[in-house]
Amino acid sequence: MLLFTMCAGMFLVQLDVTVVNVALPSIGTDLGAGLAALQWVVDGYAVVLAALLLTGGALGDVFGHRRVVLAGFALFGAASAACGVAGTAPWLVAARAGQGLGAALLLPGTLAVITNAYPGRAERARALGIWAGVSALALSAGPVLGGAVVAAAGWRPVFWLNVPIVLVAALATRRLVPRGDRGPGRVDVGGIATAAPALGAGVYAVIGGSLVAGLVAVVLLAAFLVVEHRSAHPMLPLDVARRTAAANFVAAAMNFAGIGAILVLTLYLQGVRHAGPLEAGLEVLPLFLPLSVLAPVAGRLAGRFGPRPPMVAGLALGALGMLNLLRLNGSSGYADLLPTLLGLGVGMGLLTTAVVTAAVAGIPPGRAGVASGINNTARQAGGALGVAVLGAEDLHVAGLIAAVLWLVAIGVTLTGVRAPRDNPVARAG
Repeated sequence: MLLFTMCAGMFLVQLDVTVVNVALPSIGTDLGAGLAALQWVVDGYAVVLAALLLTGGALGDVFGHRRVVLAGFALFGAASAACGVAGTAPWLVAARAGQGLGAALLLPGTLAVITNAYPGRAERARALGIWAGVSALALSAGPVLGGAVVAAAGWRPVFWLNVPIVLVAALATRRLVPRGDRGPGRVDVGGIATAAPALGAGVYAVIGGSLVAGLVAVVLLAAFLVVEHRSAHPMLPLDVARRTAAANFVAAAMNFAGIGAILVLTLYLQGVRHAGPLEAGLEVLPLFLPLSVLAPVAGRLAGRFGPRPPMVAGLALGALGMLNLLRLNGSSGYADLLPTLLGLGVGMGLLTTAVVTAAVAGIPPGRAGVASGINNTARQAGGALGVAVLGAEDLHVAGLIAAVLWLVAIGVTLTGVRAPRDNPVARAG
């Protein structure tokens, strides 16, 4: 039940990544929003989530993950209600940013609770497989659920659906998750003050093409590294960052291609093939169903063989799927798109659990929050950048960029991700 409850938090976070995509045309018509504003409806959530995930994980390590998860549920529910009553596009974008704040507390908190509850390598991998499977189920449910709701009642109820789920999950969290003591560290105020704006400015620089934001991000990143090097209780221990760098690069690449492709494919189905919201949601199921089914399987594989084999296999299949986009033209049928949907779905199904397993392998329990925060920051920042970059390209260029990035990620996996026998902490466990 504890695992199920933490999965509910992840379900909400991931559901709101994709549920909005099929509602974008209706939102644009209702609120008079152009393409740039609609991109920010997606990325207003993603940017705040990416900027504050590391902070959310660190706060959980200090104040206790139960408290932080409950705060995340409260913020997420309130912001969802604000989305449901939004009267203008800026209002909706601001409310989506509020959802991102709540999600930044939920995502690393739920993962840290699960990581601490399952200390053994094999059982942890299986639990993370279930967690990732629920995440994938949310991604797959998003377009179908969103399409059905939009077709039946408009786009606003898409956000109201979150509110009862939040209430039930928060009550279950209070009952099932142990209170836990405060961590031994202290809040790294300097780290929070530099990390969050550095991440936010960096993602905004890519989305908005702002040179000033890029320079601000570089300066703040340098300041963050100096602060962390000097801090007695750093939010981002540099040894943890080094040990998880390869896995987190792959995590960013995975979401860059995966989340970016979901937006591109949804707009292609509705804009080029003229599918309705529900029809478009159903047509992307060949992407999401393998992702949902294979995530728990990949967890068992990672527990037995280590994360490398499923990561390499998933990256290779996904790259082939994205290269298939180069074959498409204005007269292509739905069958021509299926290899992309299946390749990406199977690839991400194998990748998702293995990447998380690689990122938290051998990390001490007291650092589970920050380790999961780093991994989820990489994933969400990658997704936000993918929406910005791939959403601005035509189908062929988007497919080529994503495929090349995933091929590079194969090399990073083979050279930088440790096999179980290479990890003394995991071997001792």
